[in-house]
Amino acid sequence: MKKILLVFSLLIFGFIFSQEKPSNSDIETEQLAEFPNGGLNNFRKLIEENFRERKVVGKGKEFCELIYIIERDGTITDIKAKGTNKSFNKEAIRAISKIKTKWIPAKINGQAVRYRFRIPLNLTFD
Repeated sequence: MKKILLVFSLLIFGFIFSQEKPSNSDIETEQLAEFPNGGLNNFRKLIEENFRERKVVGKGKEFCELIYIIERDGTITDIKAKGTNKSFNKEAIRAISKIKTKWIPAKINGQAVRYRFRIPLNLTFD
């Protein structure tokens, strides 16, 4: 049941992900960072496959927001999790860290640039 709720929340909140714009700039990317072979749906599926619900201790509904950087070479770095449940945060970071597939980096003026993503996760306990 937990896995179904995690998948559901990934699908629902996957539409909410966004980049963080620099606060002092109006720079827009001409090409957003993109996950190959299925895009964000495939990326969410990989997070789900790597996520071990049994490692998360909690009650009711838990929330975590993953924030990470897509580097110029397409690797994921600087992974952080914001949420009140430390075990959920730790497991979310572990799950995304296991994904080794490189992204297609964002571009400005034809040059690859670093790009920040946010993905919200929800987990509901019975």
